[in-house]
Amino acid sequence: MQWTLVVPVKPLARAKSRLSDTADDGVRPGLALAFAQDTVAAALACPAVADVAVVTDDARAGRELAALGAGIVPGEPGGGLNAALAHGAAVVRATRPKCAVAALNADLPALRPAELARVLTAATQFPRAFLPDAAGIGTTLLAAAPGRELAPAFGTDSRARHRASGAVELRLDAVDSVRQDVDTGGDLRSALALGVGPRTAAVAARLLIAGQ
Repeated sequence: MQWTLVVPVKPLARAKSRLSDTADDGVRPGLALAFAQDTVAAALACPAVADVAVVTDDARAGRELAALGAGIVPGEPGGGLNAALAHGAAVVRATRPKCAVAALNADLPALRPAELARVLTAATQFPRAFLPDAAGIGTTLLAAAPGRELAPAFGTDSRARHRASGAVELRLDAVDSVRQDVDTGGDLRSALALGVGPRTAAVAARLLIAGQ
C-alpha cells in the first residue's frame, strides 16, 4: 500500500512562536519553512509514499514546497489545524476515494524515509493508527486506511484524544525521526542530535553563529 500524506503548514509569520527563546521574529518564519521543506523532501523520498498534499494558505510556503514536488491544497480559512487536515484529506479523496491517507506534522526536520516507511507499513494493519510524539503527549502521524475517515484530533493531549477516538497507537522502536517534532528550543536540539535535513541545518548553523 502506498500513502498520500497530508501535511499542514500554517502561515509562516505565525509559526513556531514557542521557539522565541531560540529564534527571533525575523528568523522563525525561515526556520519553520526549513522544517517543512526537510519534512516534505524526506516524505517524498519514502517508498511507501505516493504523494504529499500540503495544506497551506502561505504563498511562500506553497511555492517552495511545490518546487519539491508536493501538491498544494489551499487551507480551510479560519478552521484551525484539524479542519485543515480534514479538508486536505477530502480534497485528496475527491479524486482518489480509495486511497490511504495519513496526516504528518510539518516540523519533523530529522525525518528519515526508511523510518517513515516502517511506520506506514505498521499502520496498514489497522483502520486508523497514530504515532505519538517524542514527548509522549502529542501525535506526529495519523493514518487512515482506504475507506476510513481520517478524523484528526490534533492539539492538546492529542495522543490521548486519538486513542479515545479508536485509533490504534503504534508502538515501534527505532523511529525516533518520525516522532521528533520541534516546538521548543529543547526539541530543536534533540532534532539536531538526530541529524536534520540540509535546509534546517543551514538555518540552525546561522542561529548558532549568531549566539556565539
